[in-house]
Amino acid sequence: MWGVWLVGVCGLAAGAPDAFASSGAEVKVARAPSRLAAGERHSLAVRPDGTVWASGNNDSGQLGNGSSLSSTAPVQVDGLRDVVSVAAGANHSLAVRADGTVWAWGGNAHGQLGDGSTFSRLVPIQVLGLSEVVSVSAGASYSLAVRTNGTVWAWGSNAFGQLGDGTGLSHPEPVQVTGLSGATSVAAGFSHALAVCSDGTVWAWGSNTFGQLGDGTTTTRFAPVQVSGISQGVAVAVGSKYSLALHSDGTVWTWGMSNINLMGDGPPPQRLMPEQAPGLTGVTSVASGPSHALAMRLDGSLWAWGENTLGQLGDGTRLRSFRPVVVKAVHGALEVKAGFSHSLALRSDGTVWAWGDNSHGQRGDGSTGNHLSPVPVSGLDTVVSVSAGYSHALALRSDGSVWAWGSNTDGQLGDGSGIHHATPVQAVGLSQSVAVAAGYHHSLALRSDGTVWAWGYNGAGQLGDGTITHRRTPVQVPGLRGVVAVAAGFLYSLAVTSDGTVWAWGDNSAGQLGDGTTLRRLTPVQVDGPSRISAVVAGYRHVLAVRSNGTVWAWGDNTHGQLGDGTNTHRRRPVQVLGLHSVESVAGGTAHSLAVRADGTVWSWGSNAEGQLGEEAAAARQVPGQVQGLSGMTSVAAGSFHSLAVHGDGTAWAWGTNRRGQLGDGTATSRWTPVQVEGLSGVASMASCIAAYVDVFSLAVASDGTPWAWGANLEGQLGDNVLPQYATTAVPSLL
Repeated sequence: MWGVWLVGVCGLAAGAPDAFASSGAEVKVARAPSRLAAGERHSLAVRPDGTVWASGNNDSGQLGNGSSLSSTAPVQVDGLRDVVSVAAGANHSLAVRADGTVWAWGGNAHGQLGDGSTFSRLVPIQVLGLSEVVSVSAGASYSLAVRTNGTVWAWGSNAFGQLGDGTGLSHPEPVQVTGLSGATSVAAGFSHALAVCSDGTVWAWGSNTFGQLGDGTTTTRFAPVQVSGISQGVAVAVGSKYSLALHSDGTVWTWGMSNINLMGDGPPPQRLMPEQAPGLTGVTSVASGPSHALAMRLDGSLWAWGENTLGQLGDGTRLRSFRPVVVKAVHGALEVKAGFSHSLALRSDGTVWAWGDNSHGQRGDGSTGNHLSPVPVSGLDTVVSVSAGYSHALALRSDGSVWAWGSNTDGQLGDGSGIHHATPVQAVGLSQSVAVAAGYHHSLALRSDGTVWAWGYNGAGQLGDGTITHRRTPVQVPGLRGVVAVAAGFLYSLAVTSDGTVWAWGDNSAGQLGDGTTLRRLTPVQVDGPSRISAVVAGYRHVLAVRSNGTVWAWGDNTHGQLGDGTNTHRRRPVQVLGLHSVESVAGGTAHSLAVRADGTVWSWGSNAEGQLGEEAAAARQVPGQVQGLSGMTSVAAGSFHSLAVHGDGTAWAWGTNRRGQLGDGTATSRWTPVQVEGLSGVASMASCIAAYVDVFSLAVASDGTPWAWGANLEGQLGDNVLPQYATTAVPSLL
């Protein structure tokens, strides 16, 4: 349980419980620090003793407890005392202490922690050069802070001008937002930001494709511009493509655009300037996620509108609403926050309530199932990531245990036997695991202490233990410490360490180890290439790596142009993929590659023999080209001749060969352009949570933490033991 809180952490105007202010009557809106924060897949809370507690996804260390283990119940953030305010981004967290210093932890690929580096942190570190801070806000990959003198400071990604310093340059240390004074609060979204000033004006900067800056244009702004028509603003909130402002008279004003329309009054066209949301008066606080919004009224009631597929509106249904509906079971609210697809509220009795998506335990109630109505926040673990090999599969549960099913010819299931299993079995001797990767017939696990463990087929030295002996149970890869990510290819393996270097071992016939040779390595060697690597994936015999600056580098086999450097020349050392920037996710198949950019577009290159590039032409492509018809994507995965992508709304899309039903669209018809995977919603928007390998089956983790599988099932790799080859099924023993 979150525990009982002190009443009154966020003050409200006095008045009768049923007193609703009409337009024109001033509503006193408190600007007390935020004691709750809802991120993309995690939640934060400040207790009365000044300690911070967190629950949910922890793959980047955003829970701040020194590990990468997700938690369905609140855990204490290490080393923080006297905290007065918190904020949560996509995978990082912020806290303001009573002395005015700012502390940060979690993902740091874009410098969003403000410590001058791009290294993720599992425990809080102090943001450089900031003092006298009164409030903070965390965006997708950047951060904002307001100081007592009314200046605003920003750090992290700046691809869309969201730092507001007049440039497009990212900064791992705080820089001042230009032209702002008298600021009282800020709100950071995916790629745009808002600030309220003491004179009631609202200012905006960053991406403006959908009019979310409210200045009457769709021009991106690298420095603040004034939002038109708002002169008595007291609070702001931002979604992915829209903005909200609370007026001093208790009315709510909206502008921008959303696929499901967050305007509160039905689906209109995009709005380039603010308009009043009808039916909302007496509002004292607003909050917004990418696709839903919340408003708190004078009587402590909560109202919500927008997307509701995961119950984030809390009205007891899954029905989308264009107009505000009352959140059930929550009354006497003092504070409200909206995450990616879940919501939090602090009640006057000191309890915290949560509803909506709980795929990573972000509700903090100890469970992982979705609830359509609010429940008291109080632990079941669930699957947080999956990986698919040639004919076996791996699943990582939030308790750090590793489970496997399918073919076990070479011990790749790690249970000590050579027996195939059509339902999951636990890999022996592994605990505190934070990541898994499945190769051809071998498996890898990364533990929270930064060590790597391997098992299965070892004929090319891909287990990294200095031998070519197959292992039916996990063995430690010697010489590796501080590892933050792993990847498994056909007959080789990779690891990324916390200093941004990449290490590789196993088969090197195409130069896929990146050490400048083609020599097989039985123990890890360092890849001879760029520094500050934040992610790496292994294709059949080629490798892709994402640097902290959003560029992509590749090495190994290039027969079909899968390295994306404009040639067909094999590369024994990394070369930069041409024309790509702001990349957030990559995937490598047998002979093709995929990337997702920060703008949600998907790019592909390499072989297109089966339509795996997503275009109706069989020609290979030596440089990246955009996959048409896809936008708003968050992650990708690549099989041998098919591809997968996850949309921000949780749907999965697939294209390429489909002879064994691996596209999951209910047919065995191959597709040259993307089609939606049937029966899946709320798919976790992380590359590690949807996986494909070779051309036989696919896996996904749904928002309730259940793994789903489709495609070939000849060796039990779907984990259902009975269902037909082309069915989309839940893995029953991991429910």
